[in-house]
Amino acid sequence: MRRTLTYTVFPLAFGLALGFTWWLGEVGVQASVVVFVVSAAAALLITILERWLPFEEAWSESRDDVPTDLIYAVSSLFAAPRLFDTLALAALVPVAASFSAGAWWPSQLPWGVQVVVAVVLGEFGSYWWHRCMHERALLFRLHATHHSAPRLYWLNSTRFHPLDNILMYAFQVAPLMLMGAPEPILVGFTVWSLVHGFFQHANIDVRLGPLNYLFSMAELHRWHHSRKIEEANHNYGSNCIIWDLVFGSFYWPRERRPPADVGLKDLPQFPQRFVGQLLSPFYWPTGRRRG
Repeated sequence: MRRTLTYTVFPLAFGLALGFTWWLGEVGVQASVVVFVVSAAAALLITILERWLPFEEAWSESRDDVPTDLIYAVSSLFAAPRLFDTLALAALVPVAASFSAGAWWPSQLPWGVQVVVAVVLGEFGSYWWHRCMHERALLFRLHATHHSAPRLYWLNSTRFHPLDNILMYAFQVAPLMLMGAPEPILVGFTVWSLVHGFFQHANIDVRLGPLNYLFSMAELHRWHHSRKIEEANHNYGSNCIIWDLVFGSFYWPRERRPPADVGLKDLPQFPQRFVGQLLSPFYWPTGRRRG
């Protein structure tokens, strides 16, 4: 039973989330409501699965990190919900649509295919931004907040410095808007990003087999959180792994188990509270440079 769940829980839950997103859009539910309802349902399911099917028992224990991650979740995910997403969908999409008149977007394709196209295209810019943050010490000051998590569980998928979060989102979504991607596709893209991100960081024993060559999921992403730089500087994809395969940063040593000890090895003084992390790019803690 456990083995079956490890291979099926992500494809089934992810497929249901996207299918429900499509249906809610078809019946005319407001975009922000769709994002909130689907992401909240996914979060509830994953919270239960982390208790039933943990990957690392040690990650089930709080490291005094929940209060900090809850602040990130409220500020970046459930505040009306995902304020930046809502503003983009409500205000920027009409502007971009007027600019391009949808001429560059393959709107004749089925909804699901368009969402996949959006994910692949949107990942290109965010892949390079993510990679640059790892390979340039000054930029890593923004991204270190995410890697400061002392364990992996679904809630720290929202642990991003606000500037990092906004810039990453801009690199993903701006090209889609300029190409004239319609609101339902951006809603699908947003739900994909949220639900995939939850599972990507979740403490659930999920395995994808060959699907690891499509999704940038937990089996790959746990290596990205390794304390060893030579392992962490791989698997930059947020929603798919295609650009890591194309540009040579794919990493999957199947003969080894990903490390349970995650975090910032070279920055032992990195703050663990929200305000300290908010200020950290400007008041950089002592420690060796990363990247």
